[in-house]
Amino acid sequence: MFTMQNLQIIGTGGTIDKVYYDAHDDYSIGEPMVETILKLYKLSFDYKIESILKKDSLELNDDDRQMIYNKILNSQSEHILITHGTDTMVQTAQILSTIKNKTIVLTGSFLPAKFIESDAIFNIGLAIGAIQSLKNGVYVAISGKVFPYDMVQKNRKLGKFVSIAL
Repeated sequence: MFTMQNLQIIGTGGTIDKVYYDAHDDYSIGEPMVETILKLYKLSFDYKIESILKKDSLELNDDDRQMIYNKILNSQSEHILITHGTDTMVQTAQILSTIKNKTIVLTGSFLPAKFIESDAIFNIGLAIGAIQSLKNGVYVAISGKVFPYDMVQKNRKLGKFVSIAL
Protein backbone atom coordinates (compact mmCIF):
# COMPACT_ATOMS: atom_id res chain seq x y z
CA MET A 1 0.00 0.00 0.00
CA PHE A 2 1.34 3.38 -1.00
CA THR A 3 0.88 6.47 1.14
CA MET A 4 -0.33 9.57 -0.63
CA GLN A 5 0.22 12.77 1.28
CA ASN A 6 -0.29 15.30 -1.49
CA LEU A 7 -2.32 15.02 -4.67
CA GLN A 8 -1.80 17.38 -7.58
CA ILE A 9 -5.01 17.77 -9.60
CA ILE A 10 -4.82 19.32 -13.04
CA GLY A 11 -7.97 20.50 -14.78
CA THR A 12 -7.94 20.59 -18.56
CA GLY A 13 -11.64 21.08 -19.27
CA GLY A 14 -13.80 18.53 -21.02
CA THR A 15 -17.39 17.52 -20.44
CA ILE A 16 -16.85 17.15 -16.68
CA ASP A 17 -16.46 20.95 -16.42
CA LYS A 18 -19.08 21.99 -18.99
CA VAL A 19 -21.67 24.56 -17.99
CA TYR A 20 -24.95 25.10 -19.85
CA TYR A 21 -26.81 28.31 -19.09
CA ASP A 22 -30.10 27.41 -20.75
CA ALA A 23 -31.53 25.29 -23.55
CA HIS A 24 -30.85 28.01 -26.13
CA ASP A 25 -27.17 28.55 -25.29
CA ASP A 26 -24.12 26.59 -26.20
CA TYR A 27 -21.93 25.24 -23.42
CA SER A 28 -18.81 26.78 -21.95
CA ILE A 29 -16.07 25.18 -19.91
CA GLY A 30 -16.22 26.38 -16.31
CA GLU A 31 -13.89 26.05 -13.36
CA PRO A 32 -12.78 22.51 -12.45
CA MET A 33 -15.77 20.76 -10.87
CA VAL A 34 -13.41 18.44 -9.03
CA GLU A 35 -12.96 21.22 -6.46
CA THR A 36 -16.70 21.45 -5.79
CA ILE A 37 -16.90 17.66 -5.55
CA LEU A 38 -13.96 17.22 -3.16
CA LYS A 39 -15.20 19.96 -0.81
CA LEU A 40 -18.20 17.72 -0.06
CA TYR A 41 -16.01 15.22 1.79
CA LYS A 42 -13.59 15.16 4.73
CA LEU A 43 -10.48 13.83 3.01
CA SER A 44 -7.38 12.43 4.70
CA PHE A 45 -4.89 13.90 2.26
CA ASP A 46 -3.93 17.30 0.95
CA TYR A 47 -4.57 18.30 -2.62
CA LYS A 48 -3.90 21.22 -4.91
CA ILE A 49 -6.07 21.96 -7.94
CA GLU A 50 -4.84 23.92 -10.91
CA SER A 51 -6.80 24.65 -14.05
CA ILE A 52 -4.37 24.90 -16.95
CA LEU A 53 -6.83 24.57 -19.85
CA LYS A 54 -10.55 25.02 -20.40
CA LYS A 55 -11.11 23.13 -23.62
CA ASP A 56 -13.17 20.33 -25.04
CA SER A 57 -10.64 17.55 -25.59
CA LEU A 58 -11.38 17.55 -29.34
CA GLU A 59 -9.92 21.08 -29.36
CA LEU A 60 -6.65 20.10 -27.65
CA ASN A 61 -3.58 20.40 -29.85
CA ASP A 62 0.06 19.35 -29.57
CA ASP A 63 0.98 22.56 -27.73
CA ASP A 64 -1.76 21.93 -25.15
CA ARG A 65 -0.57 18.37 -24.58
CA GLN A 66 3.01 19.61 -24.23
CA MET A 67 1.79 22.08 -21.58
CA ILE A 68 0.12 19.23 -19.66
CA TYR A 69 3.28 17.12 -20.02
CA ASN A 70 5.54 19.91 -18.74
CA LYS A 71 3.23 20.70 -15.81
CA ILE A 72 3.33 17.07 -14.66
CA LEU A 73 7.04 16.64 -15.30
CA ASN A 74 7.80 19.69 -13.14
CA SER A 75 5.32 18.87 -10.39
CA GLN A 76 6.73 18.09 -6.96
CA SER A 77 3.91 15.61 -6.39
CA GLU A 78 4.30 11.93 -7.22
CA HIS A 79 0.51 11.55 -7.52
CA ILE A 80 -1.22 13.40 -10.35
CA LEU A 81 -4.92 13.36 -11.20
CA ILE A 82 -5.97 14.94 -14.49
CA THR A 83 -9.57 15.79 -15.33
CA HIS A 84 -9.89 15.61 -19.09
CA GLY A 85 -12.43 15.28 -21.87
CA THR A 86 -13.18 11.70 -22.84
CA ASP A 87 -12.69 12.00 -26.61
CA THR A 88 -8.89 12.33 -26.55
CA MET A 89 -8.08 11.20 -23.01
CA VAL A 90 -6.19 8.12 -24.24
CA GLN A 91 -4.16 10.21 -26.69
CA THR A 92 -3.01 12.51 -23.88
CA ALA A 93 -2.27 9.51 -21.65
CA GLN A 94 -0.01 8.03 -24.35
CA ILE A 95 2.03 11.24 -24.50
CA LEU A 96 2.40 11.26 -20.70
CA SER A 97 3.59 7.65 -20.62
CA THR A 98 7.25 8.65 -20.88
CA ILE A 99 7.12 10.41 -17.50
CA LYS A 100 8.70 8.18 -14.87
CA ASN A 101 8.47 8.08 -11.05
CA LYS A 102 4.90 9.39 -10.91
CA THR A 103 1.47 7.83 -10.73
CA ILE A 104 -0.76 9.63 -13.22
CA VAL A 105 -4.49 8.95 -13.51
CA LEU A 106 -6.76 10.61 -16.06
CA THR A 107 -10.51 10.75 -15.56
CA GLY A 108 -13.50 12.62 -16.86
CA SER A 109 -17.21 12.11 -17.41
CA PHE A 110 -19.74 11.48 -20.12
CA LEU A 111 -22.11 14.11 -18.70
CA PRO A 112 -21.22 17.43 -17.05
CA ALA A 113 -20.61 17.17 -13.29
CA LYS A 114 -23.44 19.65 -12.71
CA PHE A 115 -25.95 17.10 -14.07
CA ILE A 116 -27.51 14.84 -11.43
CA GLU A 117 -27.08 11.82 -13.73
CA SER A 118 -23.38 12.53 -14.26
CA ASP A 119 -20.74 9.89 -13.69
CA ALA A 120 -18.29 12.61 -12.54
CA ILE A 121 -18.42 11.99 -8.77
CA PHE A 122 -18.10 8.24 -9.25
CA ASN A 123 -15.16 8.60 -11.66
CA ILE A 124 -13.30 11.07 -9.44
CA GLY A 125 -13.71 8.75 -6.46
CA LEU A 126 -12.53 5.81 -8.55
CA ALA A 127 -9.49 7.78 -9.73
CA ILE A 128 -8.52 8.94 -6.23
CA GLY A 129 -8.85 5.43 -4.82
CA ALA A 130 -6.80 4.03 -7.69
CA ILE A 131 -4.02 6.59 -7.52
CA GLN A 132 -3.35 5.61 -3.91
CA SER A 133 -2.81 1.94 -4.70
CA LEU A 134 -1.25 1.87 -8.16
CA LYS A 135 2.44 1.70 -8.90
CA ASN A 136 4.02 4.46 -10.98
CA GLY A 137 2.62 4.71 -14.49
CA VAL A 138 -0.22 6.22 -16.49
CA TYR A 139 -3.82 5.04 -16.12
CA VAL A 140 -7.36 5.93 -17.16
CA ALA A 141 -10.04 5.59 -14.45
CA ILE A 142 -13.54 5.69 -15.93
CA SER A 143 -16.57 3.50 -16.60
CA GLY A 144 -16.08 1.66 -13.29
CA LYS A 145 -12.60 0.39 -14.12
CA VAL A 146 -8.97 1.45 -13.98
CA PHE A 147 -7.16 0.77 -17.25
CA PRO A 148 -3.47 0.91 -18.16
CA TYR A 149 -3.25 3.78 -20.68
CA ASP A 150 -2.28 1.45 -23.53
CA MET A 151 -5.07 -1.07 -22.99
CA VAL A 152 -8.17 1.14 -23.22
CA GLN A 153 -10.31 2.89 -25.78
CA LYS A 154 -13.54 4.85 -25.80
CA ASN A 155 -16.37 2.87 -27.37
CA ARG A 156 -18.85 5.47 -28.60
CA LYS A 157 -21.46 2.86 -29.54
CA LEU A 158 -21.50 1.39 -26.01
CA GLY A 159 -21.04 4.79 -24.35
CA LYS A 160 -18.16 3.64 -22.16
CA PHE A 161 -14.46 2.85 -22.10
CA VAL A 162 -13.43 -0.74 -22.79
CA SER A 163 -10.29 -2.85 -22.57
CA ILE A 164 -8.33 -3.59 -25.71
CA ALA A 165 -5.74 -6.28 -26.33
CA LEU A 166 -2.26 -5.26 -27.44
